[in-house]
Amino acid sequence: MTHRAKDAATTTTNTATEILESLLSDEGSADPFPLFERARALGPVLPTGDGSLLVTGYQEAERLTRDRAFGILSSETYESTGPGPGPTGHLSRRIVSASLLETDPPRHTRLRSLVASFFAARRIPALEPLIAAAVDDLLDEMADHAGSSGTLDFMAAFASRLPMSVICELMGVPKEDRHRFRAPASALTRSLEIVTAPGVVRTADAAAAELVAYFSDLAARRRADPRDDLVSALATAAVETDSRLSEHEMLSMFVLLLVSGFETTSHLLGNALALAFQHPLAADGLRGGGIPAVGFTDEVLRLEASVQYAARVPLREGLDVEGVPAPLGTVALVFLGAANRDPRRYDRPAEFDPLRTGPQPLAFGGGAHFCLGAPLARLEASIALPALLRRFPRLRLAGEPVRRYGFMLRGYEELPVTLD
Repeated sequence: MTHRAKDAATTTTNTATEILESLLSDEGSADPFPLFERARALGPVLPTGDGSLLVTGYQEAERLTRDRAFGILSSETYESTGPGPGPTGHLSRRIVSASLLETDPPRHTRLRSLVASFFAARRIPALEPLIAAAVDDLLDEMADHAGSSGTLDFMAAFASRLPMSVICELMGVPKEDRHRFRAPASALTRSLEIVTAPGVVRTADAAAAELVAYFSDLAARRRADPRDDLVSALATAAVETDSRLSEHEMLSMFVLLLVSGFETTSHLLGNALALAFQHPLAADGLRGGGIPAVGFTDEVLRLEASVQYAARVPLREGLDVEGVPAPLGTVALVFLGAANRDPRRYDRPAEFDPLRTGPQPLAFGGGAHFCLGAPLARLEASIALPALLRRFPRLRLAGEPVRRYGFMLRGYEELPVTLD
C-alpha cells in the first residue's frame, strides 16, 4: 500500500470512529440520519479504530443478518470486545444472554422451536378480532380520559397499552396484572444500548428481578392449572423428563418475549402517528382507505425503524464484509435504519411514500434472528392506525414530543396529542 493510500485509509478510519462517537451522543441518537449519510459517502462498510465495522448499506446489512458465518453479539463477547461494560454478572445481562436475542444455532434453534407455533403466520390472523376489540376499547378510553382539554399522551394512553395487552393475552398474563409492566420493560431495554452507564444497568437488574419473580410465580400457577397459552406450554416443557428447556431459559424467554413484544410495537405506533402528523395527505389516505394500512406500516418501518441496529461477530477466521476484513474479535454494527435509506435500493430514500414498491425494510432483522413477532406487530399497526385516524379525524399534535433516550430503539417517551 502506498503512503497516500495508507493516509487515506487512516483518514477514513478516524472519520468512522468520529461518526460512531457522534451516533452515541444525545444529538446523534435524536437524529442519526445525517451521520448515516456521512458514513455512506465513505462506503457501505467502514472500519473504526476500535475493531468495529459501521455497516450502512442495504446489501451488506442483509448479508450480515443472514450469513451463518457471523453470529450474534453475546454478552460474553461484548464484555471482551465492546465499548461498554455489559457485565454478565448482572441479572439483566444473564437474562438477555440466555434468550433468543443472544443465542446462535443450535441453541437458538432449540429455543425458537418451543415458541414458534405461537407466532406462526397461520395463527396470527386469528388474533385479529382480539386486536380489533382491544383497539376499540382503548379508543373509547382515550375519548373518556382526555378531559375538557382533549389532550393526552398517546404513548401512555394507547401506544404502550395495545401491544402490552396483545402479548400478555398470547402469553396468558392475567388482565389485572398487565398495567405493571411498562416501567420494568422500558428499564430492561435501556441496558441493551451499545454503551450503558452503571446506573442504567442497576435499574435494569431491578427490573429483571421484578419480572423474573412475577413469571416464576405465574409459571408455578400454570403448571398446577395449565391453559392454552404460552406460559403454560413453556412451564410444562421446563419440567418434562426429557426437557429441552431449563428453568433459567424459560424465565429468560418469558421476560424477553414480554419486553420485545411490547417495546418495539409501542414505538412503531408512536413513530407511525408522528409521521402521519408530518404527512397529512398520507394520513387522509390511510383514514379513507386509499392507502393500504400494510403499505403505510411498512413505510414507517423503513423510514423510522423501531430497532436501529443489530450487531454481528465473525465465527471463524478469514471473513470479510464486501472486501473489508473482519478478523475474529470484530464487531459489525449493522445500522438497519441506515440500510433502509440506502439509495442503491430505494428511490427518494428520505421521503415518506406509503405507496412505494421495493424490497422489504430490514426493520425486523433477517435470517435465523428474524423477529418472531414481526407478523403480529404489522397486524397490530395495520388495525390500530386506520381505526385511530377514523375515530379522531381532528387528531393533532399538542406539544413537543419527547424522544426516547438511547440509540438502539427509536421512538418517543411522550407524544402529546389533542383529540378535537
